Amino acid sequence: MNKATAVACSNIAFVKYWGKRDEALHLPLNSSLSMALSQATTTTTVAFDPGLAEDEIAIEGQAAPDPARLRVVRHLDRIRQMARVELRARVASRNSFPPDAGIASSASGFAALTLAATRAAGLDLSTRELSCLARLGSGSAARSIPGGFVEWHAGQDHESCCAEQIAAPQHWPELRDIVAVLEREPKSVGSTQGMALAQTSPHLTTRLAVIPGRLERAWQAILDRNLAALGEVSEEEAIELHLIAMSSRPPIYYWRPATLGLIHRVLAWRSEGLEVYFTIDAGPNVHLLCEEKDTGPIVAELEEMPEVQQIIVNAPGFRAHLCPEHLF
Repeated sequence: MNKATAVACSNIAFVKYWGKRDEALHLPLNSSLSMALSQATTTTTVAFDPGLAEDEIAIEGQAAPDPARLRVVRHLDRIRQMARVELRARVASRNSFPPDAGIASSASGFAALTLAATRAAGLDLSTRELSCLARLGSGSAARSIPGGFVEWHAGQDHESCCAEQIAAPQHWPELRDIVAVLEREPKSVGSTQGMALAQTSPHLTTRLAVIPGRLERAWQAILDRNLAALGEVSEEEAIELHLIAMSSRPPIYYWRPATLGLIHRVLAWRSEGLEVYFTIDAGPNVHLLCEEKDTGPIVAELEEMPEVQQIIVNAPGFRAHLCPEHLF
C-alpha cells in the first residue's frame, strides 16, 4: 500500500477570482493575487490499496457526501491516469477551520489532495505542475500550492494557468489576516454555482476592465509592505465580488446582517486610528487585514461581539508540503 500525507493552507484573495472562461479546465476570467493562511489548513492522507474495490473518502471522520465524493474521485482518476495506476484509494481529510463557509476549504482541500495523491501514486511533480493539476479539482487550489504571497495567472490554456509565489512568507511576517467566523454552516450557494452565474451580472464587464490596474496596485503594495494600499484594493475587491453576486440572475446574497455590522465596525475602528481593513470571499465570514501590533486590540473587540463564533489569526502561510504523520 502506497501512502502519503500532505498539508496545505487555505488562501485569501486580495484581487479575487469570480467567474470562469472554461468550466472544464477551471480557467478563470482574470488573474488573482492571494496570501496563504497559516492557521487555516487541510491535512489529507491518501493510500492506494489493492484490497479496495472502490475509493473510500472520509472528511472530518465521516464518509463524504456524494457531491464531495464525486469531486474527489474525479480528481483521483486524473492522477491515476497520469501515474498509470488503477488501484482504488482510501482518502481521509480534516480541516482546522469550518469547511464550505467561504474560507476556501476547497482550495486547501484539493491542494493537499493533489500533493498527497500524486506522491502516493509515485509521481514527483514540480510546483507549477502541482498548481495546474490542483486547479482542475478546484480553481483556487492552484493558489494553495505555493506559500506566502501568490499570483494565479489566468493564462491561455492548462499549462499556462498556474500560480506562482511573488513573495515568501518572510517578506511580510507582520501581516495578519484575522478571520471572524460569523457562520459555520455550509453556504446555501456554492462558489461553483455562483461563478456560473457571474456572466449574468451587468457589472461583470466593468469589473474585468479594472482588474489589471488592481493587480498592479496590490502587487506593489505587497512588495512595499504597504497595508493601507493593500487594504484599499482588498475592500474594493470584496465589495465588487459581492456586487457581481447580488446582481446575478438569480441574485446571490452571501452577506448576513452580522457581515454588514462587522464592516461598519471596521470603518469605525479605522476612523479611531486602528489600522484595519476588511475583505470577504464568497460567504458571510469577514477577513480583517492588519499588522501584528494591532492584532490584540482587534481580537479583543471581536471577542466582545456575540455574533462572532470563532476567531482565526493567520500569518502568511507555508507552501503545501508532505507530512510524516498520517490520518490512518
